[in-house]
Amino acid sequence: QVQLVESGGGLAQAGGSLRLSCAASGRTFSVYAMGWFRQAPGKEREFISTIVWSSGRSYYADSVRGRFTISRDNVRNTVYLQMNSLKPEDTAVYSCAAKRYYDGNPYTQNYDYWGQGTQVTVSS
Repeated sequence: QVQLVESGGGLAQAGGSLRLSCAASGRTFSVYAMGWFRQAPGKEREFISTIVWSSGRSYYADSVRGRFTISRDNVRNTVYLQMNSLKPEDTAVYSCAAKRYYDGNPYTQNYDYWGQGTQVTVSS
């Protein structure tokens, strides 16, 4: 099992920045990749970004590419999401997730472990 705890959410103004953290514990050696997702009220959960734990290769949704940056700290078993140039439409609950295997699609939502989520609210 892998436990995931997100932190860093909160309120930001449009154009501002926030950094989310996701600390992993447990069988972290089994993690292949970690990702960030978000879900706004009344909308489906949306893929944001993922990073391959060993190589650091990252992928982004078109909606955040160039504004958000995913990174990881292998020593602390933590993945980060730096969010810049925030927009009101970025308002959502952001969750991190971990997957154990490569399934051929870096943009999938097929992950094995999920955190509880942290609220991000961007005011205009």
